[in-house]
Amino acid sequence: MVAIALTIIAQICGRFVGIAIDSTESAGFSLAGLTFFGLAYTFRQGEHIRVTLFLRLVRTPFRKYVELFTVGFCIIFIGYLTYWSFDFVYFSHKFGDISPGLLAIPFWIPRLAMALGSLVFLTALIDEFVSIASGAKPSYEANASSAHQQIMED
Repeated sequence: MVAIALTIIAQICGRFVGIAIDSTESAGFSLAGLTFFGLAYTFRQGEHIRVTLFLRLVRTPFRKYVELFTVGFCIIFIGYLTYWSFDFVYFSHKFGDISPGLLAIPFWIPRLAMALGSLVFLTALIDEFVSIASGAKPSYEANASSAHQQIMED
């Protein structure tokens, strides 16, 4: 967020002194990095959008298996995304892809943020899967319910 703010401020200041600064590209790259690096934290805090209509109908003994299935499915999906993200970074570096804007930024740099962010998210999912399998309540439910209680108290 700081990089986005700094590039936009630089663009505004540049207008006053007659210097053209194209911040759209670097702000977009920073936003993509911010999004992917925030996935794991948002997941653990219970802030991702979840459809719980079906989970409310599942009885307690089976709920653990439904949670394991959904987190396991996410592990497979994010594992696939992570693999291909690192592949994308590798080939961007190998072929020397460069952004077409005023700042000739090698594409592997912003794409690395996506790959690393998805790797951190994958690690959080695997940790959650092991935690649920060992009998603990999912962290995303515990954190979301405590945040909801705190809002109700305020």
